[in-house]
Amino acid sequence: MKLFKMLSGVLFLAVLCVLVVPAATADDFNKKTVITFSGPVEVPGVGAQILPAGTYVFKVVESPSDRHIVQILSPDEKHVFTTILAIPNYRLKTTDKTVITFRERPAGQPEALRAWFYPGRAWGEQFVYAKSRALELAKETNEPVLATPVELATAPVEVLKTAPVEAVAPTGEPVELAQVVEAPPAVAADPEPVAQAAATESLPKTASPVPLIALIGLLAIGAGFAISAFSKRAV
Repeated sequence: MKLFKMLSGVLFLAVLCVLVVPAATADDFNKKTVITFSGPVEVPGVGAQILPAGTYVFKVVESPSDRHIVQILSPDEKHVFTTILAIPNYRLKTTDKTVITFRERPAGQPEALRAWFYPGRAWGEQFVYAKSRALELAKETNEPVLATPVELATAPVEVLKTAPVEAVAPTGEPVELAQVVEAPPAVAADPEPVAQAAATESLPKTASPVPLIALIGLLAIGAGFAISAFSKRAV
């Protein structure tokens, strides 16, 4: 009887794993994050779009090639405050917590959203502003800002996927993106290990849980047969 209960417990845990695994990868894929701001924050959108202090949901809705589309939503995700174009930015040290960086503004003005790093990821999202606003921010902060000539407030996601991106200096002149976005460090080693490392980094985004589910399913079936056999012996 004890063995019967133990096998029943194993079977239950196997089935539970099958149900939980797919859901556990969903938020990791779109990087859904709940963020609370203690003060007003400027975000890319219509001119100087200001979000009041409060709680918001950040989520990646598209990740085409070298750019990502990020949405900021209400806590219930029923209202989209803004849809933002972002490009990957690298950080040397990852953290186990969400990191948001801002551009320092003159006293009395809200900080402007700069980048968002998801926990445990070396790659983050560096936000792009409409060019007219990016020029103003560059002058105010005295540092280059990512810009696009596309009107972010009205552009559909399909347009954002191919929108041109540049970095503008405080003088208004275009500068290299490398002055704004950190590139990954060069690795002086055989190219093959680098390729393997890159494949490992991207695995959580593309790998499917189907093989794991199939294996757990087989174990569950085997446990079921074992339970049936021991039940007959007990009778």
